[in-house]
Amino acid sequence: MTNVATNNEQLLRDFILENYLFTDDQSKLNNADSFLDTGILDSMGILELIYFLDEELSIKVEPNEMIPTNLDSINNLLAFIEKKQA
Repeated sequence: MTNVATNNEQLLRDFILENYLFTDDQSKLNNADSFLDTGILDSMGILELIYFLDEELSIKVEPNEMIPTNLDSINNLLAFIEKKQA
């Protein structure tokens, strides 16, 4: 994993942990955890995540990209970000 990917991973993990799990305990979030299946995020949370991606990483999420394959876990987000930044 590159430094950029590692930084993105930590940024995403911190955002989810602080804003949705209300902790800084890194062990509370597995990168493969589905945000929707585990109840970490609901539809409003997904919109907040999309806003976060735009503000923090300048990643624009198009309507056709708002799918679980892109946004439903840290791993999915990292792959999506890598694709968008390529």
